[in-house]
Amino acid sequence: MEQQETVILITSCILIMLIAIMIFLFLIFQKRKNSLLLQQKEAEKKFEKAIAETQIEIREETLRNISWELHDNIGQLLTLAKIQVNIAQDDPNKLEEVTETITKSLTELRSLSKLINPDVIKKLSLTEAITLEIERFNRMQFIHASITANEEIEELDDKAEIIIFRILQEFFTNTIKHSKASTLNVTVHYDIEKLIINAKDDGIGFDHIDCSAKRGIGLSNMQNRGKLIDADVQLTSQKGKGTAIQLTYYYKNENSMALDHKVV
Repeated sequence: MEQQETVILITSCILIMLIAIMIFLFLIFQKRKNSLLLQQKEAEKKFEKAIAETQIEIREETLRNISWELHDNIGQLLTLAKIQVNIAQDDPNKLEEVTETITKSLTELRSLSKLINPDVIKKLSLTEAITLEIERFNRMQFIHASITANEEIEELDDKAEIIIFRILQEFFTNTIKHSKASTLNVTVHYDIEKLIINAKDDGIGFDHIDCSAKRGIGLSNMQNRGKLIDADVQLTSQKGKGTAIQLTYYYKNENSMALDHKVV
């Protein structure tokens, strides 16, 4: 009888211990799960904040470009038209030149309006947005720029497009402001699994080791932005031989991007 009571007691103790262990493990699991969910929410917030900041930067850069083009391009054309009108008062044959100048001004304004109208911008694909930048460089005669692109096989996630466009916009800005380049060539290639964008200028280039802190930060920003969407960004430069960027983005990452939101 005593033996049975002892066995029952031991069995009860074992069961109690097992239940306690299970409860303990469940609490640990729940705590870890809550911690992971909290980390995921924080990562999502940081990712959304990064996207919002990038959109603001794109708008600011676009407005600077519009202001620049209004002053240096369209403003000069209208000033020329005014001079031509004064000359045409004495020589009516010059009116044709006035018409040509005003027509060119209107054409430039129509091109510029595409950058201002948000409804137009939303409908643009990544390739079309890059092409608008290239066309602007050529209109302003900053540099001889060209773009080669194949048909878009995959429609990109809106947030990925924003990040990729900002990376290229930063590279283009560095080329215009610092490289002293005469040409800029861009290729956009879509294949079955990835997007590859190459851009190269023929500017003065720089040494990665000796590059200034300001430029180094700019190049680092491009790579860090790429990490937001798991895009690989490679920057290469050599003194006297220009600077190049290669961006590789795998479409499959879009499926996990909303879950992971890897933020730097």
